[in-house]
Amino acid sequence: MKEELYRTVVQQVKAVTEGETDIIANMANITAILYDAFGFWWVGFYRVQDDDLVLGPFQGPVACTRIRKGKGVCGTSWERKLTVIVPDVNKFPGHIACSAVSKSEIVVPVLRNGEVIAVLDIDSKDFNTFDETDKVYLERISSLLAMADAFS
Repeated sequence: MKEELYRTVVQQVKAVTEGETDIIANMANITAILYDAFGFWWVGFYRVQDDDLVLGPFQGPVACTRIRKGKGVCGTSWERKLTVIVPDVNKFPGHIACSAVSKSEIVVPVLRNGEVIAVLDIDSKDFNTFDETDKVYLERISSLLAMADAFS
């Protein structure tokens, strides 16, 4: 069921990002698609700006505005250039609690030419929400964003 839904979501992301050169528009549409399809607590992007991740388009409650490299789940994903899945955010060393409602999280780096240009951050109100299926499909979605004309 989840994989089937992700396949549909990937097609929607391809449709709305293909040929679109505005990165903010693409991020906004991707967050809306994921938020609507899965009902996650929070879905959004943080964009790399100098030594910070800066809040970009998102769906959900108010969020942290800036995150330093290596800090929290987002900063760790950026620093390692790897997807980070956290089954229980309370057990993640240095977790940045933007909301006490968040229980689990996945952060996927958006890589362009081997460098992180943004991260896709998704939080759930439930523990153990994210798994390898989420990782595979969210990495695919992140790569579609990275290939968008806005980065050419």
